Amino acid sequence: MSSLSVYHVSSPDLPNKVLTHLEDIASTLAEHGVRFDRWQAAAKIQPGAREEEMIAAYQGQIDTLMTERGYRTVDVIRLSSEHPQTTEHCAEFRLGEDSTRFFVAGRGLFTLHIDDYVYAVLCEKNDLISIPAGMPHWVDLGEHPHFVAIRLFNNPEGLIATFTGDDIASRFPGLED
Repeated sequence: MSSLSVYHVSSPDLPNKVLTHLEDIASTLAEHGVRFDRWQAAAKIQPGAREEEMIAAYQGQIDTLMTERGYRTVDVIRLSSEHPQTTEHCAEFRLGEDSTRFFVAGRGLFTLHIDDYVYAVLCEKNDLISIPAGMPHWVDLGEHPHFVAIRLFNNPEGLIATFTGDDIASRFPGLED
């Protein structure tokens, strides 16, 4: 189940609130320019589907988002326990452009650092999250990652992260397997 846990930076062990309803998550994140939505596939996606098949299943929504946000590139990223997560994924970073992920399968914890608060967004299958350029955040895919996502971005070379050097990610809960 998708969720949003909101923490004050001074209390990483106790969230101020936990939200599980799509509308509540979306409206809370929208206050900070973050989009959270759910998409349904136009066609069934078989396990092991090729990148082109996954993109085709969501082509209408992808085209709309590319037009709305000016995205120029779309691709698919897959991570599994054969490609374990490295510590770099759990370090806080910023991107010079919007970051949009749509979860075709699996899950991931996107944690946003906004002023004195931390917003931990558990994204699962059918969830879409768009994080504005420059917003500090980190991603945790768990000790045994299982993740297939469609990514949209402006830069044809892909996303370029600038690490903040802040160790805040180490103080907050990660994704439990």
